[in-house]
Amino acid sequence: MEKELLIKKWLNNELNDSEKVAFEKLDDFKINQAIVENADYFKASDFSEIDDFETFKKQYNSHRKPIKKLQWLNPLLKIASVLVVAFGLYFMLFQNNITQVKTAAGEKITVALPDESQVVLNALSSIQYNPKQWNEKRSLSLDGEAYFKVAKGERFDVVTENGVVTVVGTQFNVKQRHNFFEVKCFEGKVSVVSDTIKRLLHPGQTYRIMNHKFSEGATTAATPKWADNMSDFESVPFKEVLAEMERQYNIKIINKNMNVDRLFTGGFVHHDLESALISITQPMNMTYELSSSNQVIIRGKNN
Repeated sequence: MEKELLIKKWLNNELNDSEKVAFEKLDDFKINQAIVENADYFKASDFSEIDDFETFKKQYNSHRKPIKKLQWLNPLLKIASVLVVAFGLYFMLFQNNITQVKTAAGEKITVALPDESQVVLNALSSIQYNPKQWNEKRSLSLDGEAYFKVAKGERFDVVTENGVVTVVGTQFNVKQRHNFFEVKCFEGKVSVVSDTIKRLLHPGQTYRIMNHKFSEGATTAATPKWADNMSDFESVPFKEVLAEMERQYNIKIINKNMNVDRLFTGGFVHHDLESALISITQPMNMTYELSSSNQVIIRGKNN
């Protein structure tokens, strides 16, 4: 039986037993019943009654919540959808093509770039580059320290937080740590730009910015010593030496009664912790103590 006929007969109290069962099974049964029951709480005017089906139908429809349709042709939504697609394409085409290489504490690795250039990464360092765009633009970002052997070709850029190093084909070392930026040229020519300071380095020349102070120097080495498992320093604050030792040995150094800003010249090996500690403490009139497997205490002798 049709739904509207059942409701009409129910309002007129004309349902038989089988029709009552069918009516109570309707999805709207509870709503219909509530409308009529609630109507009893209100006093009707002398000329308005809810006693016919058409009047009931209007009241029933007034209780139904309208469904709002989403206006897909809204200009703002169209713009938003275009932006979503554009960002999706950008990340799919560009971000997913970025190659990142990282080293852990005490780790060194050699990375072959698409043009057969080589990058030797020191401990706790990383590089990022886009291999698909390498032939058009040889550029990578560096955080930490790396030794570069650049194949001849177009311009080659190393971008760091402290400056940009540009070459065509050469061998050089770049070290970028907290408040420390240093470039050493071993072969060819290297252009370095940091803030307003620009220099063209030849083999054996060095460029350094330490604690915001610029200096130039020289080196007689053919390659960086850390690549042969030995860190060397020339007039650097002792805290830089301690930080490098932590990176190479994956340890925590606690200093007591020390002036970590004292300048240090010397070095330490990467394969023997005790020998390394002796190398840096004796020249500075300090002692050390191995307090655990990954913790060292260094103190002045008068403590």
